[in-house]
Amino acid sequence: MITDNDMMYLRRCVELATEALAAGDEPFGSVLVDGDGQVLHEDRNRANSVDATYHPEIAVAKWAAANMTAEARDNAVVYTSGEHCAMCSAAHAWAGLGRIVYVSSSKQLDAWMQEMGVKSSSPINSLSIQEVAPNVPVQGPIAGLDEEVKELQRRSLQKS
Repeated sequence: MITDNDMMYLRRCVELATEALAAGDEPFGSVLVDGDGQVLHEDRNRANSVDATYHPEIAVAKWAAANMTAEARDNAVVYTSGEHCAMCSAAHAWAGLGRIVYVSSSKQLDAWMQEMGVKSSSPINSLSIQEVAPNVPVQGPIAGLDEEVKELQRRSLQKS
């Protein structure tokens, strides 16, 4: 069940995704929250402005691995505007982070791209988090909020 607090963190992810788009990056944002509900770290996509592997989900996982105990990581939640790609799912699992809650799924993104007449430019297969990291609890997509992410993706495509 998605709580009001979950929605607050997910809305922040959409804000971060909007910031990424405004900065010339693809619209993705993530927030790391500890077991007590405190935001510990957040970031946005910087794949165009830093390097192709600078996804916010990896930035959050790296920060957690460097700054949290194994128990704290296991109790943490990563909120994100889009479902983790395979690279980010693996980083999340290797860092030992807990639950993931995402606004929009990889399947939705693939469908949106087809709907907009765009072929995927990803060098990897689109896999669900569960296909890469089967022991990570996952929730998403989030109806209604996912439409905001779809609009950001549409705007991103118009810029390119």
